[in-house]
Amino acid sequence: MGYVLEKEGMNQVLSNLSENYIIYAPKLYVGGGRLSDTDCVRYGEVNRIDEIVFDRKSEFSFKEVLTPITQTLFYYTEDTVKEADGPKKGAVIFLRSCDLHAVKRLDDMYLSNGPVDSYYDRIREKVKFVLMGCSSAYDNCFCVDMGTNISENYDMSIDCIDQTYRVDCKCEDLDSLLRANAVKEEEVAPEYVKETKTHVNIPDNLDAKVATSSIWREYDSRCIGCGRCNFVCPTCTCFTMQDLFYTDNGKVGERRRVWASCMVDGYTEIAGGGCYRQKYGDRMRFKVLHKVLDYKERNGYHMCVGCGRCDDICPEYISFSTCINKLESAMEEVKQ
Repeated sequence: MGYVLEKEGMNQVLSNLSENYIIYAPKLYVGGGRLSDTDCVRYGEVNRIDEIVFDRKSEFSFKEVLTPITQTLFYYTEDTVKEADGPKKGAVIFLRSCDLHAVKRLDDMYLSNGPVDSYYDRIREKVKFVLMGCSSAYDNCFCVDMGTNISENYDMSIDCIDQTYRVDCKCEDLDSLLRANAVKEEEVAPEYVKETKTHVNIPDNLDAKVATSSIWREYDSRCIGCGRCNFVCPTCTCFTMQDLFYTDNGKVGERRRVWASCMVDGYTEIAGGGCYRQKYGDRMRFKVLHKVLDYKERNGYHMCVGCGRCDDICPEYISFSTCINKLESAMEEVKQ
């Protein structure tokens, strides 16, 4: 069912939801940008609809809600182990279509890639997703070519048009709340991007032979291995483990899992000091082919959702979309 709400009505909806949920959405952090005197849009807790940024792409993705940057798994002493408690409240996440498609990728990795990850599952089962409509594409987006510009798997959608909020609801738990605060009911469909300035072409005949191409050597000198592309990506899921000791004897403490990155130093180091991918170009190759080759071979669709955040964040101006478009010529090279 579709509803039209004004600002006061939406604020009342958020107020009621906050009793049982923490509401996360793209939020403006004044002075929080990467450069001096610049702002940043990233996910944070919101309480009012005017705190949500509808007209800019968030620089970081929603995934830190489902997979916290640092997450305590359990506490231990010499004799006991206690699993960390799960969140007391659920979460309502405002996100765009590409990010909603990314949720499916996270589900694949944490819920279907072997045993279920219980820490992810207990957060995931309490989450409701609000799709934010996109009337036009942002810089570096290529969601249309990746098939992620349209999504129907949402609990609620919202479009901000002329100071009113047009909402489509598919969740019975939210329907009565929206109806009580709406100024009118009518059919509503979320807006979506139909064309992007950035385009990608993934070869149909792409295979693992492209790993031997010379194109990866370009990134040996261009990439600095900072890992920003992984940390802003909504579909990267790698983490490492850390033990935090409370006492000098190391027998009391907690175990945490912390985001990791295939692009940073130390990721592939093994006992004895060996490292499988020392060159940055090899790391770039691993990342790119995971996003557009081997993941699709396993799941039937690409891991990359075309949000373009990796291009936005790279301090060396490396373009992931441009790299993808080089794969066709790389395939011709390895055939020779």
